[in-house]
Formats: sequence, C-alpha cells, structure tokens
Amino acid sequence: MAYPSLTVTGLRCFSCGRELADEGVVYICPSCGGNLDVVYDYRAVRKRLSRRSLTADPDRSIWRYAALLPAPKPRRDFPQVGWTPLYRAPRLGRAFGLADLFLKDDGRNPSASFKDRAGIVAIAKALQLKRKVITGASTGNAASSLACLSAAAGIKTVVFVPKTAPPAKITQLLVFGAFVIAVDGTYDQAFDLCLKASADYGWYNRNTGYNPFTREGKKTCSYEIVEQLAWRVPDTVFVSVGDGNILTGLWKGFKDLRAAGLIERLPRMAAVQARGSNAVAKAFASSGTIRPVSGRTLADSISVSLPRDGVAALQALRESNGFAVEVTDAEILAAIPLLARSESVFAEPAGAAAVAGLKKAAAEGLVRSRELVTAVITGNGLKDVAGAQKAVGGPHFIKPELSELRKLMKKNRL
Repeated sequence: MAYPSLTVTGLRCFSCGRELADEGVVYICPSCGGNLDVVYDYRAVRKRLSRRSLTADPDRSIWRYAALLPAPKPRRDFPQVGWTPLYRAPRLGRAFGLADLFLKDDGRNPSASFKDRAGIVAIAKALQLKRKVITGASTGNAASSLACLSAAAGIKTVVFVPKTAPPAKITQLLVFGAFVIAVDGTYDQAFDLCLKASADYGWYNRNTGYNPFTREGKKTCSYEIVEQLAWRVPDTVFVSVGDGNILTGLWKGFKDLRAAGLIERLPRMAAVQARGSNAVAKAFASSGTIRPVSGRTLADSISVSLPRDGVAALQALRESNGFAVEVTDAEILAAIPLLARSESVFAEPAGAAAVAGLKKAAAEGLVRSRELVTAVITGNGLKDVAGAQKAVGGPHFIKPELSELRKLMKKNRL
C-alpha cells in the first residue's frame, strides 16, 4: 500500500538506517527490530505550508499541520486535539530566576493529556487501513486518550494497563467504552502482552515506541509552541520522559519546522526523569546503552523500566546538545502545588516533573536567566488526585459552630 500523503516518502529505522518505501502495517524495522521514523519530502511540504498559510488557516487543531502528518484528517467529527494554551509564567519564572518562561498546558486536550496528539493520528491510520479494533498498553493516559477518541471514531478499543494505574484513569477508560484489561504486573509486562495480543488477533497496535505514527502526532506540540511564540524558538524545552516518545516527537517537530524553512535554529531538549525511572538519563550520562531500571515512581505516566523509544530519545538529546535531569518523587510532589499556586495550572505528577526538573536545572546553572524556556505540562492533575493529595494533605474538619471556626482561624493566623 503506497502512502496517500503527498509529502511522506517512507520510513527509516533509527538503529540501522534501513528505509522502507511502502507502508503496509509495519511497526518496527524488519531487519533489526528498531523503531521507525516517518520520512518527509520537505520540498513538497514547503509548497503546501508556510507562515502565511498558517496565519490564514482557521483550523485550531493538529490538522492545521496536515502537510507534515502521515494520514489524512478523518472524515468525521472529533473533539479538538491540539492548539492548547501556552502561558507566560512570570511568577514561576521569578522563583527560578528566569525572565522568559512559558508553560504549554497539554492537560487541556480532550482526555486531559498530551497523549491525545498521538491517539488521533494512530486512529486516523487505523481508519485509513480499515481496522475495526485498535489496542494499546498504557499506565493510563495513552489508554484513556485512545478510548476517548475511538469513541468518536466508532472503533472498538482494547487496552492493557497495570493494575496499579490510578482509578481516575481507569474510570475514564470505562466511561468511554473501552474493553479494559488490568494486568497483574508492570507497564512493561502489559506492553509485551499487548504486542502478543495484537499479533494474535490482528488488532491495530497504537503502542508508544512501537507504532511509528504516535511520534508524528506528538511533534505537533512543537509546531504550536513556535507559532504561539510568534515564531520565536525556545532556547530550552523541558519535558518529562518515560518511554521517550514525547521527547523524540518534540525534537522531530522542531527539526521539521527548520527543514520546511519555517525557522532557522533549534532548541536544546531537556529530559526530566524520575530517579526510579531513569533509564534514559543513566544511559545519557554513561555508555549510551539503554538498560532496564526499576521504573518505580509515583509519577505513573513516566513509570517505565525499559524505554521503548530510548534509542531515539538519546539521539534527540545528543543532536540538540541537550541534557537530562533526574528528580525525586518528593521534588515532583512539591512541584504540583508550586505550579498551581504560582500559575494556576494543575498538573498530574508526570506533568509537574517537568517543572521539578526545570527548578533543579535553573538552580544548577544549566539554564541562563535570559533564556527563552518552555516547559511542557503533559497531563491534568485530576488524572491522579491521590498523587496531588500526597503533596497538599487534606482539609480542616470542624463542627458547624462559629467558635470552632474562630479557633481554627486563630491557630492558622488567618
């Protein structure tokens, strides 16, 4: 099956460089098993996409960038994915000693997660291939995104989650009508079972770090950041990292813009990982070989033992002259109320991890005070209320009497 896109030329393996001319239903490199990258004809892109055409385009979703996507916009109505707000963050910036800080709040997507960008492109491919069932493994966000958007597509969804996934995310899945399988094991084990199931039943597999088209949806965040900054390019972009696919997507997005002649320079990428789930950071600081780690962290969305897109993530850090930052769970928890009380953005732990990493990097002098810095907030705090409660505790309980209230106010000096 040839690519219907006028701008896509094929797939290329990140590991061995093999190029594939035809699409079919290919997930990974048939030669070495490495992850695949979608390749574009940027001369063709330039004919279809420009700053002027984007200014005139009323579409406020990822499909405004259709010339840089591998599947056509589905011929049915979907919730708006993309064009999430980019906030200037002056109070947080002052706290970190940064004069030009912005927050990209992707918790404002339909399922309250960055993963909607990947989900909608994977669904577009499934529709193009006339698949009836789409599946994926997730710690929660990718699965709830898939369930949310598949409901509008009329595609059946089978999702695999570790039994430790937050109840709010599992409830989301069930509300949207997904067939939910809670695996008595880790995310990595759920991922492996999902691969076997998709091969056995012929389901279309959306898995991050396996399906090459998820990265294509995630890269649209970079396009929006630059457009919303009036075509300024950040000096450094901070993002939390689990499998590594969001990091690689963002980096590809910036490279796309330069190759298409829309920007002239590229940012540094800063990968933020939880200390117990730090395979990418450890590899970047040492031999460059991705090795499994425990994956233990309260930030479930970045809880990964073996990053499925780790090779490409390391490549993104090296190419961008970027760096990796490790943060503790305590630092992640502290960043949740800090972000909320300074800029009114409520982030789940994985989203707040980017802010925790930015705080540490600023304190260590890894970013300069006058740099243009963007931190990507990948998920809304209502995704994991239990995590937020660990950071802020509970309410004050009193009897319904004014005397009780006065005691409480006096004790807390209010």
